[in-house]
Amino acid sequence: MTSKCPVDHSASSQDSCPAESSATSTWTRLFSSSSPGTPQKLSTERETSTIPKAADDKWVYPSEAQFFAAMARKNHNPQASDMKTIVPIHNAVNERAWFEVMKWEAGKGGDSCGGVKLVNFKGRPNDKSPRARWKMLLGYAAPFDRHDWVVDRCGRQIRYVIDFYTGRTDPRTNNVSFYLDVRPALDSWEAVKMRTEHLWGKWFGSSTVRS
Repeated sequence: MTSKCPVDHSASSQDSCPAESSATSTWTRLFSSSSPGTPQKLSTERETSTIPKAADDKWVYPSEAQFFAAMARKNHNPQASDMKTIVPIHNAVNERAWFEVMKWEAGKGGDSCGGVKLVNFKGRPNDKSPRARWKMLLGYAAPFDRHDWVVDRCGRQIRYVIDFYTGRTDPRTNNVSFYLDVRPALDSWEAVKMRTEHLWGKWFGSSTVRS
């Protein structure tokens, strides 16, 4: 099994999951919960995701030790005790992203060949998508990260854009919420068709398109 997780967080890294440059510091700042210097034994156990690979297995998430080591290699000064918070959230974000992708893929024919699979992925934290830039012009906060995922649907590849936004912090728990804006990239006629059907469904309530 590969040592990568579905969300690469890095435009060039081939062996890590933590976000590169400013994106990593953002994830760490958002989800860190411990004070520096807290001793902590890091787990080497890894969780298997629900996300199918192009082969017959599934993507595997990094262990706490791997996550920590990857951040340390990038000189991001990680705290070992933060890994018990960051790694589960990192995994949950991946699962949510895949759930949103599958909502788009529902009814598109992927089941006829064994299901849709994640082929590859790319972190683009410094590249704002056109929709993100438009939202920023309207006064919305910028996304703190972006990823592009390419899925295979029975031989047809579809690229998805995922923008990550922070939500309101719960004042009772100080937990940070986040919102994922997931949609097909407008780089193929299939993606244009999917986006058009989605808008039609929102406007007219068609039951044949994504809700």
